[in-house]
Amino acid sequence: MLSAISIFIPKLSDCALVKKTVNFDDPQTYHFYFGNQVGTPGTILTFFPWTNVRQGKNGAGMATEIGYSVPKGSLEFWKARFEKLNIHHHSGDERFGEQYITFQDPDGLWLNLIESKQNDQRKGWETAEIKTDVAIKGFHSVTLTLNNIKATAAILTGVFGYQQVALDDNLYRYQTDAVENAAIVDLLEMPQAPRGLNAGGTNHHVAFRVKDEETLMAFREKIVATGLHITEKINRDYFFSLYFREPGGVLFEIATDNPGFATDETIENLGSSLQLPDRYEAMRDEIEKGLPELQTN
Repeated sequence: MLSAISIFIPKLSDCALVKKTVNFDDPQTYHFYFGNQVGTPGTILTFFPWTNVRQGKNGAGMATEIGYSVPKGSLEFWKARFEKLNIHHHSGDERFGEQYITFQDPDGLWLNLIESKQNDQRKGWETAEIKTDVAIKGFHSVTLTLNNIKATAAILTGVFGYQQVALDDNLYRYQTDAVENAAIVDLLEMPQAPRGLNAGGTNHHVAFRVKDEETLMAFREKIVATGLHITEKINRDYFFSLYFREPGGVLFEIATDNPGFATDETIENLGSSLQLPDRYEAMRDEIEKGLPELQTN
């Protein structure tokens, strides 16, 4: 059910730009969606490129690591690529029987490339330099850092249907069988960890995917029954969302698979032009003039 993770400050990645739009609450700020070629749920990472934002700090009550699945045997390729591009990284680590490379993006976001021990048949995004035998397939897992995992684990198991499948010291692995991939949430219990600061280079929220609006609203009833506050249904043009903060402090989103990213662009043209929410279309000229110029390489 793990589907997407939103953070501050975008950097170019070895993923496709699926959608270029604006922040619903701040139309002078871009909102970028990166994923595989067709924007499949379980591959989408989104960015808000706010300028002059202060540096965030990982800590308790936050999603602190993003794990991506890569093909078995591909870590040597990625190690060489990081060295070529002068990206600081650490390789040779293993967690729950899986080899991985960990690194930070220029803003401080922690990312892992993981050789999943599960059979991941997803097709990765290919470029001239990155072919299918090494390409990133999509999300593998997300790590939440918490002072105490008990209440958060209860939401994962009692509401979302996850099960604890492994334990390594103070790292607890939970997994759902509702989807084949992007199905893992790791809970890192650190009783003395200070609270994090959600700003530049940190994760804003974690999204869990559901099939449609009917399923979405059924989950809303479950969350309400726990006594937690949850938003009303929000139309995000490409999906419908609910937001709530789980007991450990992490902001969770529940988002539908429908209607998808091909509502205003063809699959072949995803991410090629600026798409605006309907309520901002009449302001297009003003918005486009206020947005910063984009540079790609």
